Amino acid sequence: MPRDPTPDSWTKCAVSRRRATRAISLGVVTALAGCLGGGESEPKPEPIDLSGGKEDDQGGMVIGVHAGPNGQIFYADNAPEGHDNPAWFHTLSMGLFPYYFEHKRQGWTATAIYVTDYSTVDYELRTEEGRTFISTHTGADTFGDAEKMTYVVDSDVHGGMGPDLIPFSNGDDASSFAEEHGGTTVSFDDITQEWLDGYLQR
Repeated sequence: MPRDPTPDSWTKCAVSRRRATRAISLGVVTALAGCLGGGESEPKPEPIDLSGGKEDDQGGMVIGVHAGPNGQIFYADNAPEGHDNPAWFHTLSMGLFPYYFEHKRQGWTATAIYVTDYSTVDYELRTEEGRTFISTHTGADTFGDAEKMTYVVDSDVHGGMGPDLIPFSNGDDASSFAEEHGGTTVSFDDITQEWLDGYLQR
């Protein structure tokens, strides 16, 4: 396992990344049930800040110390061990998605899943010991709806535990990243337990 760089040592990526204005606020989303006023559904929870020494619910690593995308999952009638919702993660391929699939099999219902949105952050890349890592981001405003992301996989850019899924809310951003750094793109629905098992064994 290569030594994982910390955010303090990041150097700016040559191409400046814009912070895009989101078309839809990450604030509370209220939906009306039915056409004739069937009442309001439960509001979708907002993402939270993951700084402050929070430990990954899948592996116990401190979030924000290691490279790569972070994530969080809110559940309807369950909560992670040791704290209230959401469950939080410092990696997607070895944290968020394995946890999500495991608890889905146990009957847990996710009400919101958020991941780092690299279309809306000024991310940085760092090369160390021959490997390139992407910066980590923990602020609440750095997260976007995981189900609407396009993920770059099999690129030469790593997260905190090695190969990871790099999410972008803008599909063109994801395609450009893959062209520059290798890899392909997949959607949230493409990521199944079987797909993930194969990905982690490559």
